[in-house]
Amino acid sequence: MNQKINIGAVLANLPLFQQLRDSEIASLAVGTREIELSKGQVLFQKGAQLNGFYVAVQGQIKLAFCSPQGSEKVLSIVGPGQSFGEAVMFMEIPAPVLAQALEDSRLLFIAKQGIFSAIDHDPAFARRMLAGLSMRLHGLIQDVEDYSLHSSTQRVIGFLLQLADTSRGGRVEFELPASKHVIASRLSLTPETLSRILHHLSDSGLIGVKGRRITVAEVARLKQFDDRAPMPCATEVPTSARGARTPP
Repeated sequence: MNQKINIGAVLANLPLFQQLRDSEIASLAVGTREIELSKGQVLFQKGAQLNGFYVAVQGQIKLAFCSPQGSEKVLSIVGPGQSFGEAVMFMEIPAPVLAQALEDSRLLFIAKQGIFSAIDHDPAFARRMLAGLSMRLHGLIQDVEDYSLHSSTQRVIGFLLQLADTSRGGRVEFELPASKHVIASRLSLTPETLSRILHHLSDSGLIGVKGRRITVAEVARLKQFDDRAPMPCATEVPTSARGARTPP
């Protein structure tokens, strides 16, 4: 990764900044710096103060926290074009997670002064920032629903469908974005459970597994197997109970 990034060009191609004028992109670029990380290198620790936010250009970044017992929970795997750290920057609170490179990675660090200036001059930019943070919150709510209402197999299939190009409908191949250990933590599973589920799906003829390479034989079949709809909550009193007297 010796070739330098054209920071202005990268910023201009990010969805968050695509509506900014050239002069505004140039102003942001002044307060933006390039960061290169080797696999396993920590970008920041839990509790760090962030004076800006990050955008992944190449590689994969893991956002996670550790329990006092040393076990790790992966909250997110950030890939190229995705950003992180905005909420901590705005709230001016210590980072609740650590960030670590899962592979050799390249990022941009965008200083908050440039962001605040863009917000002051462009209300549409502020709305896009809010939309991005809202989508992140929606994703966390979806995670809670998955962990609470869906089985481990359903969570794994849902994760695979997110990675697959489901618009094609037929045979699809893709690479897992991280090791199975990291993905298991992301899905709140043990590595053994994840391996067992992948083997079960493979034995069922739904997927093929070769290292990190996943082949979905037929997306439609995998979707049908993915019975993600939870049972409806009981909101009505059973017929047999209607009219029953309340005991004293």
